[in-house]
This record gives sequence, structure tokens and C-alpha cells, in this order.
Amino acid sequence: MKKYFVAAFALGTLAVHAQKTTPKKTTPVKTTKSTAVLKSLNDSVSYAIGMSVANFYSQQGIKNLNTTLVSKAINDVFGKKNSLLTEEEAQLAVMRFLNPNVFKTIEAGEKFLAQNKSKPGVKTTASGLQYEVIKEGNGKKPVATDTVEVNYAGTLIDGTEFDNSYKRGSSISFPLNGVIRGWTEALQLMPVGSKYKLYIPYKLAYGMNDMGHIPGGSVLIFEVELLNIKGK
Repeated sequence: MKKYFVAAFALGTLAVHAQKTTPKKTTPVKTTKSTAVLKSLNDSVSYAIGMSVANFYSQQGIKNLNTTLVSKAINDVFGKKNSLLTEEEAQLAVMRFLNPNVFKTIEAGEKFLAQNKSKPGVKTTASGLQYEVIKEGNGKKPVATDTVEVNYAGTLIDGTEFDNSYKRGSSISFPLNGVIRGWTEALQLMPVGSKYKLYIPYKLAYGMNDMGHIPGGSVLIFEVELLNIKGK
């Protein structure tokens, strides 16, 4: 660094000396490639952001982007124009590219639910939750702020069991608003003493995230028995 500084200082001194001895002669300033393109701080920041985005997604495994569409998306957002994708669609597109296995699981789950909803006894709620009544109790129904006691067994759509309180020999209690959305919704439909079979879409379960032995994007199937409501 010191050598470069000394060299620069020497060149500067020579330049001043040249101006004093030959005032009528001027030398054009040489411009680098960057100074020719980046003419302001805004230009530099814009380019820096582009570098950051490109480096980030390159590290994620994306090696080939349609930069014309990248530019269009940026112009659409800054120009407050209608985007070609919704925020959710954009996130799903990126995640699908980065983790195709999750979307294979999602597609298998959606196909399963589409077939399952037409089976006798299966009901579908507005959220997409599916359930069937194995046994209808005659007790009180819980609300979301209640703590409930249940027994349950959980499997994936291929039959793989990932949890079973019956086999552990112990029921479980929890606040109803502290579990996955599919359970919060389903158990409020159940009077105490009921046993339901639940088919929970991934969006009402763990989303696209792996959870222990449960792959991201999985539909979860539960047989749930509501034993008791313990109050708030």
C-alpha cells in the first residue's frame, strides 16, 4: 500500500511540475471502465445491489437467470406496475427451484387430498382441512383458548407413522392455540369423547419446513381422540 501511495504522490508532483512549466499543454483525463459507467453514487449503489443479489443466488445454486426478466421485475416494482407474479407465487417459484423435492411432496399431497375428499364420510372445510368422524362424542366442544387432553396417532400419506401417543401409553395436553393450525381448527369441531380422522394440508401443518421425520410439504393424517377439556 505504501508503494502505491508513494508512486501516486510522485505522479502528482510531476503533474504539478508539468503544469507550471508548460501551462498551455493539457493532458486528457483517462477514465476507467467503471468511472465511465458509474457516474454517481446512485449508480454505484444500484450496481452494488445487483452484485449482492447475483452473488447471493449464485451461492444458492442458481447459475443461470433471465436477466431481462430480472430487470423487468425491478422496473415493474419501482414503477408500481402490475407484477407478473403475486408475492406468494414468487416465493413458491424460488423455493421450487431451490428445493424441488419439497414440491414433489406437495404435489403428491395435493393429489391425495383431491382424491380423498370424494370418499364417503370425508368433509372438507373452507381452509382445506379434511376430516371424517370415527366416533361422535356428546361432551362440550373446546375453543381455541382452552387446554385439551388427547390421544392420537400420526402418519404420512404413504402410511409412515411419525408419532403415536397410544404406543407411548400416555395422553398429551396442550393449549389448543399453541399447535398447528389444522389441529386448532379440527379439535374445535369435536365434542369431548369424539374420535376423528384428520387430513391436514401442509399449509395447515408445518409448511415447507422439515420437522423431525416429517418432510417439508407433507400432508399429515391423524386419528385424534378428544379426552378432556382442562379449561383456559
